[in-house]
Amino acid sequence: MSRLDSHLEAALERVTRAGQRRTLRATTLLPGGRIERAGRTMLDFSSNDYLGLARHPLLVERSAEWAARDGSGSGSSRLVTGTSAAHLALEARIAEFKHCEAALIFASGWQANAAVIPALLAAIPGVAVFTDRLIHASMHAGIAMAGVRQHRFRHNDLDHLETLLAEKGADAPARLILTETVFSMDGDRADMRRLADIAERHDAALFVDEAHATGVLGPEGRGLSALVPGKVDLVMGTFSKALGGFGAYVAGSRVLIDYLTNAASGFIFTTAPPPAVLGAVDAALDLLPGMDAERAHLAALGDRLRAGLARLGLDHGASSTQIVPAVIGPEDEAMALSARLEAAGFLASAIRPPTVPAGTSRLRLALRAGHSEADIDALLAAIESVTGSGR
Repeated sequence: MSRLDSHLEAALERVTRAGQRRTLRATTLLPGGRIERAGRTMLDFSSNDYLGLARHPLLVERSAEWAARDGSGSGSSRLVTGTSAAHLALEARIAEFKHCEAALIFASGWQANAAVIPALLAAIPGVAVFTDRLIHASMHAGIAMAGVRQHRFRHNDLDHLETLLAEKGADAPARLILTETVFSMDGDRADMRRLADIAERHDAALFVDEAHATGVLGPEGRGLSALVPGKVDLVMGTFSKALGGFGAYVAGSRVLIDYLTNAASGFIFTTAPPPAVLGAVDAALDLLPGMDAERAHLAALGDRLRAGLARLGLDHGASSTQIVPAVIGPEDEAMALSARLEAAGFLASAIRPPTVPAGTSRLRLALRAGHSEADIDALLAAIESVTGSGR
């Protein structure tokens, strides 16, 4: 019993009354787009293992091989004794993969954004920051830690961005635009070519989060930043989604990476990622160039799912990727639909505020390369059955 418990119980009760209490439930990721929970095997439409690499034999083998060779831990932070030859070699591979001069590995995507953004803003006093309203919470957190005001443009409204740049950024010593290339709750894309053009015309730096694009989109899965080579100043992405592993990277100029090595507190004061994590990433980078068929399959599944949701009268927004929302609206209705689908053998997690705006609670349907067209059709049939949609 802690002296804090009474206060924490009261706070939890407020969360519960708001219908927003969350709990942890044990699950096991399986091949073939499946997952196990409470002893049941279900079709999985909630995980971010887009290419099915989390259980790929090569990743498992190399992870074990590197752990056997170099041990289970890295021993220290990178600036003490934690940097190994494997860290440096993997960062060189990531830089080449992203067509950048250099890269830096972080323990997670959240850590990368929350550490890099305040470090970057500290180096540019008076910088004007422009953000898409729907950027990830970790990016908002990084800006808040820096104590810098952000100018938010309407989601993917680049006309609004241009207006704000002209009104708020013209007299600033520097301008920084932050966006995601694929938005994690909506599955839509940023227009990278126009963003790069806007950044160039307004002399603004461009910071993009490729967490949900890395491995899936762009030539050889290099992300949407690869569509505008040399025009993105900082690219962040993760290894924990399509790459089937754990951790994150930041890539950019050599000067940028040298600066972050000296200024990003979340890098400086964190133990380095262990050998097993590095081995899995290394194996994933070997596989990605040869996975065009899996990427095409994911795209086709997304089209099939969106067409089916439209037939059922369910809004899927502007999704054009492997992430497809089925927007329900009220939180209780989204939660109830998710529960009914789980009872029918489909894991389709409900996403609600504060993760998404009020009134837009949804099923966030995430596709995996192991899914078949029959799996998509089965999900659509289940949604129709439990909702009466399309009748």
